[in-house]
Amino acid sequence: MKIFLSILLITAALLTLAYFIFRTEHETLDDNARASASGQFIRLSKGMVHYQLGGNPDEPLVVLVHGFSTPSYIWDPTYQTLIDSGFSVLRFDLYGRGYSDRPVVDYNIDLFVNQLGELLEKLEITQPVHLVGLSMGGPIVAEYANRHPESLRSLTLIDPLVTNMFASGTFPLTLPGVGEYLMAVVMEPFYLPHSQSGDLVHPENFPDWESQYKVQTRYKGFGQAVLSTMRCIAKDDTLAIYKALAEKGLPILIIRGKEDQTISLEDINLLREMVPEHQFHEIEAAGHIPHYEQPQVVNPLLADFFAQNG
Repeated sequence: MKIFLSILLITAALLTLAYFIFRTEHETLDDNARASASGQFIRLSKGMVHYQLGGNPDEPLVVLVHGFSTPSYIWDPTYQTLIDSGFSVLRFDLYGRGYSDRPVVDYNIDLFVNQLGELLEKLEITQPVHLVGLSMGGPIVAEYANRHPESLRSLTLIDPLVTNMFASGTFPLTLPGVGEYLMAVVMEPFYLPHSQSGDLVHPENFPDWESQYKVQTRYKGFGQAVLSTMRCIAKDDTLAIYKALAEKGLPILIIRGKEDQTISLEDINLLREMVPEHQFHEIEAAGHIPHYEQPQVVNPLLADFFAQNG
């Protein structure tokens, strides 16, 4: 019994030590922290939201919605190019990411759809927009389109989440307490930053990719936001969202990186079956974020599609 208790105490001590050594969240996301960010901030019902709005306000607006955990800088190769092409462009950080607040709420698709709607309303955007969603941003923009089809000129899905990978792949992060601990000592400091390179075919071309990602992990609340997203979106029926989308009659563009290791070709083909009326482009030498690796190919496709649809 004494040996067992000794082992138990040593294990507890080591686990506690690991938590204090490896946890990354040491700073509060306040006005001082936000002072280093480019762009603007606006208060919505769940907190402050970081966004950038640029281009000609008299031209059609393109709204860019990022994915699971990498915030709006993931649109860097697209944002300015579309502005230079004559569009008005909006990008923003979803709650829990980048420089947006990390409210203690359920991070499900409904939260992000409402965030998008509130942001457009608060910015007094009244004309229909071109809506673009990347990865997890796919079901977010698709559900927004289902609820507000009249507010869209077109919908673009770039390597979108189709079948819900969170529904079966989150154990043991689903376990209360265990998930929080693993997020703090494994996911945030190691797995999440390192796994970002898996989105790229040639990560060596982007040497600052991991360090850029790590900036947001400094601020308290990031881990709980990501963990809540994994737990809550697992309950969302993404397939039902896309099936409903097919009934809206919207112009739809689907783009896939040919070497995407996150979203399978089978999933994209399933999406194409559910939404039969669409344009489709597969991008060579690109993974999960084809607009980032092959902007010279993807950006003209986007601009042409937007021009076709007003």
